[in-house]
Amino acid sequence: MDYKKTAIAILKEVGGKENLDNMTHCATRLRLNLKDESIVDDEKIKSIDGVINVARAAGQYQILIGIEVPKVYEEFEKAVGGKSEVDNNSSGKKSGSVISNVFSAISSIFAPLLPALAGSGILRGILILCVQLGLISEKSGTYTIIYAASMSVFYFLPILLAFTSAKRFGASPYLSAIIGGALLYPDFIKLMGSTGNGATTTFMKIPVVLMNYNSTVVPIILSIWAFSYLYKWLDKYVTENLKLVIVPLVSLAIMIPLTVIVIGPLGVYGGELIAKVVNWAIVHSRILAGVLVGGGWSILVSFGIHWAINPIMINNIATEGFDFICPLTFACNFAVMGVTIGVWLKTKNSELRSFSLTGLVTIALSAIIEPTLFGLLVKNRKIWLAQIIGGAVGGAYLAVMHVATNAFVFGSITTFPAFIMKNSNNFIQAMIGLLISLVVGAILAYFFTSRDEKLA
Repeated sequence: MDYKKTAIAILKEVGGKENLDNMTHCATRLRLNLKDESIVDDEKIKSIDGVINVARAAGQYQILIGIEVPKVYEEFEKAVGGKSEVDNNSSGKKSGSVISNVFSAISSIFAPLLPALAGSGILRGILILCVQLGLISEKSGTYTIIYAASMSVFYFLPILLAFTSAKRFGASPYLSAIIGGALLYPDFIKLMGSTGNGATTTFMKIPVVLMNYNSTVVPIILSIWAFSYLYKWLDKYVTENLKLVIVPLVSLAIMIPLTVIVIGPLGVYGGELIAKVVNWAIVHSRILAGVLVGGGWSILVSFGIHWAINPIMINNIATEGFDFICPLTFACNFAVMGVTIGVWLKTKNSELRSFSLTGLVTIALSAIIEPTLFGLLVKNRKIWLAQIIGGAVGGAYLAVMHVATNAFVFGSITTFPAFIMKNSNNFIQAMIGLLISLVVGAILAYFFTSRDEKLA
């Protein structure tokens, strides 16, 4: 694929930079907010070299490219003239419903951090395994250094999210990072003393409820969303010769107290409430949760709205150290792998066999299901049903057996270390559950596939 030609062709077919409100990408998709989606011809986009499929969901025009999307996005930015050029052309009006805009924002904020989160999670799993095998002592300097390497992304998550949130909402990424950093400043954390969350202090005689913001997700996103309005107002009304001093001065003087007094505590309690509701539902209806997430995850992925669940998993990992939802997404991926095996065994069509085998290897190594999802499952509903059932059955087993992950990762063979916990039974039950998903998906796909099945 010629990334530059692909990017230029996409930009032309979506109506040029004049039709762009915002742009970002996730692990496999170029995600565009267009002013007018009606002028775009899906078939012309699909015909571009490197484009696998398109979807209109979550308030975005999503172009599925695969794992090479960062390189295409880099050329796309160059073709547009830089992201700031898009922001300057934007009318400032958000297209779509409130819900679709929320999904779009979540995608933009978390997508750049996923490699760091996944890599850190795998490293943590390997460290746990090394400790259990007696290769590394928890009292050694080696352990402390590797532990710091694997956990720093979670501890400093507010700073990282401040930066990506600012890029999404149109504020200064660097001032936003300072706001996030202030929440983690040692002297500020010391104010809690031995009391912890809920300790109080005052700011100019205003009561302040103190919280521990390391590893939190919701407070900083809300803070930077609010800051974006202040920043844009200051940028518009402060004269150019004073911006260098006045904008950062006013921004920090207002936003850091506002965050610790109002936004932060509300964000912490709100985030904890959402996580507790979801986790409560999982604990009290494990089979239903396993069926819905394990079976329905591919449907969410097909619409690009699975991002709404990811922050809950990340929050669980950051605050509790484990998560029950992530294993259920593994069930979906392994059911997709099973389906590719079933199709490969049944069909005589060489093109479909080759596509299925490629999909199997891709998912096993990188956890990317979109090429198989859009290239095979969406076009053949019977085979998709086989995958949904496989994911639901395996997901139900994982949920009933209380299988958890110690990190937020995507489901593949390479991310198995995420199942390594102090309770060794967790890994064993995870392997059984994923094998169930794979086998059920493979068997059903074999029966649902005809001998003369072709790649549509």
